[in-house]
Amino acid sequence: MSKQLVDRYAAGAGAPAQWIKGLTREDLAAVPVPGKWSIQQLIQHVLDSDLIASHRMKRIIAEENPLLISYDETRFAQKLGYEKLDPQLACDLFRLNRELTAQVLRQQPDAAFERTGIHNEHGKVSLRECVEMYVGHLDHHRPFLVEKRQRLGKPL
Repeated sequence: MSKQLVDRYAAGAGAPAQWIKGLTREDLAAVPVPGKWSIQQLIQHVLDSDLIASHRMKRIIAEENPLLISYDETRFAQKLGYEKLDPQLACDLFRLNRELTAQVLRQQPDAAFERTGIHNEHGKVSLRECVEMYVGHLDHHRPFLVEKRQRLGKPL
């Protein structure tokens, strides 16, 4: 079971790069859905979320019941200059981080996936739940990306 879950996690490594394929800088910066993030901001968000998730997963593996701190994704987007960062670099880092984290996960025995940490907002979270959440994170954001690209006249 853990092997299939890690395979699904690793399979998402190239998703952000596919999401921006064929888009111009103007396309990436556009806000085709008023009041929502641009594709550029969405790419940076999934990267930051994945980096945070990797850190949480490693802490659950390495430490006894670690405290897992939440973050404010809206403030990250507002304060970190997402719109000025290199989207291709973000996609490359996303891919490399997923691949490396998948290597760490593949080394773990099945019992490690039952280890837990304590999230400051959601309570007890197992390694399995954390991996499942980040498999689902890409699935969650894909429809928003598809809608943005369609509105730009550049379907995925």
